[in-house]
Amino acid sequence: MSHKIEVSRPTTRQQRKQPARPPGAPSGNLEYGTASMATAGQTAWYQKEVTLSSKKRGCHLVTEEIVKKVPDIEQISVGLAHIHIKHTSASLALNENWDPDVRVDTEMMLNKIVPEGQNYRHSCEGPDDMPAHIKAALIGSSVTIPITDGKFNLGTWQGVWLL
Repeated sequence: MSHKIEVSRPTTRQQRKQPARPPGAPSGNLEYGTASMATAGQTAWYQKEVTLSSKKRGCHLVTEEIVKKVPDIEQISVGLAHIHIKHTSASLALNENWDPDVRVDTEMMLNKIVPEGQNYRHSCEGPDDMPAHIKAALIGSSVTIPITDGKFNLGTWQGVWLL
């Protein structure tokens, strides 16, 4: 299963090389390829939907995959990237990016906190589906990351996880 996420970040019209609105044209959303931009004064919001590669159940580091799919980040000197997953049984988090054992241990603990095999009423999609919904509700569906000088401004050991 692939996971769709949206990455939004502020930018200026000059940074996006977006043409000025023609006289008499309605204000609001401007289409830009597979993304859209809404303008308000000197600030604009850029939104792009990308699809991450399929992953099995677990905790996966996806920072670089996201960055590769949104190269426009390099044009931003100061901004925010709001990353949202459009999935009800998956989540995003910021956590350890160096030691993969942290992801293994986190998955182990999440499975202890929200185990399979309980008497869940929602069971039509398999025994791991309802626990995944609960984990997603606990962890959340989005993260916001500062952008500084064209890069995610994360701590030395931070990365974006897909859970």
